Amino acid sequence: MDAIADLSLRERFERLRAMKLDLDMTRGKPCAEQLDLSLPLLTSRRTRSIQDGADCRNYGYLEGLPEARKLFGEYLGMPAELTYVLGNSSLAVMHDLVVQMLMRQLPDEERKWDPHHEIRYRPVMLCPVPGYDRHFSICERYGIEMVSIPLTDQGPDMDAVESVLGGPKGHRVFGMWCTPKYSNPSGITYSRDVCQQLASMKTAPGFRIFWDLAYNVHDLEEPGDELANFFELCRAVGNEDRPFIIGSTSKITFAGAGLAMLAASPRNLAWFRESLFVRTIGADKLNQLRHVEFLYSMKGIRDHMRKQAAIIKPKFDAMCEVFDRELGGRDIASWQKPRGGYFVALKVKKGCAKKTVSLAGELGVKMTPAGNTHPYGKDPNDEWFRCSPTFPPLEEVRLGAEVPAVCLRIAAEL
Repeated sequence: MDAIADLSLRERFERLRAMKLDLDMTRGKPCAEQLDLSLPLLTSRRTRSIQDGADCRNYGYLEGLPEARKLFGEYLGMPAELTYVLGNSSLAVMHDLVVQMLMRQLPDEERKWDPHHEIRYRPVMLCPVPGYDRHFSICERYGIEMVSIPLTDQGPDMDAVESVLGGPKGHRVFGMWCTPKYSNPSGITYSRDVCQQLASMKTAPGFRIFWDLAYNVHDLEEPGDELANFFELCRAVGNEDRPFIIGSTSKITFAGAGLAMLAASPRNLAWFRESLFVRTIGADKLNQLRHVEFLYSMKGIRDHMRKQAAIIKPKFDAMCEVFDRELGGRDIASWQKPRGGYFVALKVKKGCAKKTVSLAGELGVKMTPAGNTHPYGKDPNDEWFRCSPTFPPLEEVRLGAEVPAVCLRIAAEL
């Protein structure tokens, strides 16, 4: 390491190029060792409901198996009767909700949306940044105007939120994206005060918050961060229709072969069920049954996630150690060591993010495009990019962190 430290940045860059690396630091994907923990799912031969003996190979249970609704309602902090267990993708659930909001009036709504014509009917979505690119892609696909809201270490900047809601676009704001626990990619968890403000703020009729609990049990340390029960906060101030609470097991069991879930008020679920009924005859109940049998309780889920944390926490530690060594005290980057989730997000010297990602690509390290943390893929200050250490082996994580660190230092000198 001392010999390497004595090299100039350009010499280190060329040495790294000569290694002909091929590392993937893009999306937050589970590694094979994490996925292996869920292999017992594939050995289940149960076909009948644990709770009522129904044959899960047949039609029925559009809202999900009773035992699955009970377990994953508890996972979301909701009662079983207000929880639907659906297919394999929470992104698909969020997509369906947005499309249905554009096509059909919500129970408390008095407006008709038209994303592509008259501006007064064009919907607006509030988007905390840095944020999740797939949230933004849904809006962009359907012509929904996105307004960026800075994300602080307590959650969305509520002064900025209130400013938009009270401004000329306020009557058109029909929703807001939130990843409130271990937010993608910054890793912050919303404070109770921010959650309370989101629950009680004045909005136009029909406003909905997409409460995406993608990392609800993905603690890297114990105890993990505590998140307020958002539905209870909303209900206490008469806004129980405000949240759509969404979750999945994609980063708990098998990515793309797990379960998605939606919890909401009785009126919201009745509204959603109308479209669900014409779209599907029901989700894969055998998969729901397998998951209940395998995870069995919230204790089972947390025990399973401790095993995952034991695999990936050393990778997060290694990545942050490299960033501390290479970037600490240089005034060109800041980052937060995450307590959970799947990412490390770096806020870098203005104008340096895209150049850093491009240089890293030259060295064989694939990174998520720098702008994708913002709506339309445009970070106005070109200062954010994210890394995920979960997928590569531990020995590759250090290299995968060293490369963007060296590249950032070079970009900052240009």
